Amino acid sequence: MPTRSIIVTDLTRFNNDQIVCIAGTDIESGLCVRPMPYLEKTECESLQILPGAILTGVLTPVPNLVGPHQEDAAYESLQFEGPCTSDQFKDALQAGLFNSISEGFEIDLTADQKHVPLGHEVERSIITIQVDPANIDLVEDAYNPGRIKLHLVDGSGRSFRYLPITDLGFYQHAMAHQEAGDLESLNTFLHEQEEVYVRIGLSRNWEKRPGYWMQVNGIYTFPDYHQEIRSYV
Repeated sequence: MPTRSIIVTDLTRFNNDQIVCIAGTDIESGLCVRPMPYLEKTECESLQILPGAILTGVLTPVPNLVGPHQEDAAYESLQFEGPCTSDQFKDALQAGLFNSISEGFEIDLTADQKHVPLGHEVERSIITIQVDPANIDLVEDAYNPGRIKLHLVDGSGRSFRYLPITDLGFYQHAMAHQEAGDLESLNTFLHEQEEVYVRIGLSRNWEKRPGYWMQVNGIYTFPDYHQEIRSYV
């Protein structure tokens, strides 16, 4: 089987902190690919996988997929080829760009709806939206004091409040600010950027609340970024 190269755009956390989920943009086709099964955190660290990493390997689409998670691909022999450039990373994000969350998931959302119902036909579970830097804010979780979530307004003008953040590096960095009582400085950083891209993903079906629930897989800023969580040094 021929090898494929992807630029990692998503590095997301689970409640089980020993595994991580990665997804990326195929450099040749521009399609989103999610290597499966999920990687052990130790393997992710040994491969130096961070957003912007170029990975090569044999990636084979998983057959007979059900639901929106059509990006799943079995993998063999993943190898780290180094980090991509800033321009390459922006291109990788824009390959999945939509004006709004409704457009990306092909659904008319009701007020405050933050999930895609079971049975809704859509061929993707991860999209990129560009958010006006003035329209994104980190906030304390209303139901879990001390934790953080995200408010944003997408390109259609629709507001999404208290979205869970699964972006591993960004969440850890933001929690350090939260614990120091300094979350507002991180919001100031976001507001001062020229461009903010947000990766919105859909969860797997959750039996307690059936459906595919929206989560923030990645928060990326240009021209500045947080070197301590987005670099190899």
